[in-house]
Amino acid sequence: MNNFLKKYAWTVAAGVALLGGLILAAAWFIGRRGAEAIEPREPLFMYDIAYEQYELEEGEIESGQPLGKLFERFGIGAGGTYRIEQASKGIFDLTDVRAGNKYVAMLEADSAALALDSLAPPRLAHFVYEKTLTDYFVISMPAGLRSVSGGDSITVRNGSKPIVIERVTAEAVIESSMWNAIAGNGHPLALAVELEDIYGWSVDFFGIQKGDSFEVIYDQRYVDSVAVGVGRIWGASFLHGGKTYYAIPFKQDDKISYWDENGNSLKKQFLKAPLNYSRISSRFTNARRHPITRVVRPHHAVDYAAPSGTPVRAVADGTVSRRYWDSKGGGNTVWLKHARGYETGYLHLRGFGPGIAAGTRVSQGQVIGYVGSTGASTGPHLDYRIRVNGKPMDPLKIPQEPGIPIKDGNKEAFAVVRDKIMGELAGTLPEGERLMSLDSIVIPQTPLAPVNPSPVDTTKNFIDGVR
Repeated sequence: MNNFLKKYAWTVAAGVALLGGLILAAAWFIGRRGAEAIEPREPLFMYDIAYEQYELEEGEIESGQPLGKLFERFGIGAGGTYRIEQASKGIFDLTDVRAGNKYVAMLEADSAALALDSLAPPRLAHFVYEKTLTDYFVISMPAGLRSVSGGDSITVRNGSKPIVIERVTAEAVIESSMWNAIAGNGHPLALAVELEDIYGWSVDFFGIQKGDSFEVIYDQRYVDSVAVGVGRIWGASFLHGGKTYYAIPFKQDDKISYWDENGNSLKKQFLKAPLNYSRISSRFTNARRHPITRVVRPHHAVDYAAPSGTPVRAVADGTVSRRYWDSKGGGNTVWLKHARGYETGYLHLRGFGPGIAAGTRVSQGQVIGYVGSTGASTGPHLDYRIRVNGKPMDPLKIPQEPGIPIKDGNKEAFAVVRDKIMGELAGTLPEGERLMSLDSIVIPQTPLAPVNPSPVDTTKNFIDGVR
């Protein structure tokens, strides 16, 4: 045995050392994994509250349910509700709650109550009421609120959820109406309103034809993965009657407007029509049989059939010249005076817009009344008229005066915006080159042509080389 140890002592020692090293390595590895396993992670937040320590109860405000009644479910009596009301003054009115809006109660174990009763219900620590899809109101409760005499103060605050914006391209071919095309392709209906606002001077939405189409780039806004509205329209193309109308956003004079590809403003002196989402039921003519009197006489107007109460908008900037009851059959009537001798009339209104009175200045697009059926009328519609220097004119044939063009000093910047937006609409612009702001446009610098050096006289070098 001794001879064996002497002969293999070195080998045994090396084996023991190796085994010890393996044990130490294993211990270090296990310890590291254990440390990693218990390493604290970042807490999760909801309404800016680390909520994982609480039990959550979510619900909706019921019809006629005051918050005070809801608080009773969480052990808060009239005294506690009064304290909450006082703390909320100037921040949120507790009576201003709407049925169907969401609330979240964050509950925690009440240690003081549990010491007396093992079945004590959890205490309300935070109460959140969602005023809108984005805005909310938070009440944070002190531990002693149930006893009213608790000395800690109640904290209240307003907050807003983060809005996530996703850039989206929507396109559709129109079979019946733009509204149906947008809805049928799963796009937000707000796009219809946006497109009518942008193209209201260029596209005749009452003359939309089957096969017309559009493409639009816009920001879709999300809160909690729920779509909450349409943001900026980054550009659009609208194929109407065989012609493509582009809409390019550009900021001029601190205002973002839309322009065609040549830098002409899409905004003209007159809107194409004074209301949205209706149909033409009668056109301008010198001989129409009146639907009530059955007498053939001129109808110097365009009738738009639309639901009663549909807003009627001023087609151009102007002044209210008359607002009256037309006893000859027009019912509630408004006439506006515009530049260059134009007048527009709006008849059969159900009522007038806010502040509309003789002498009032109105802006293009401002609501001046609402579709009705007053006077001699067989149903709700708008009788829309235009006069030029006192003579009637067909509203569908009114010349569109061009708007303010891109200024000379802005043409280079506009060209950059136009090329990027049209490239994105065509699908040829790399995603990394998308335009993300209209406040500052980087104009690419044209590289300078290389300066040609002066001709070199090589004769001397040649002579030197052959010497």
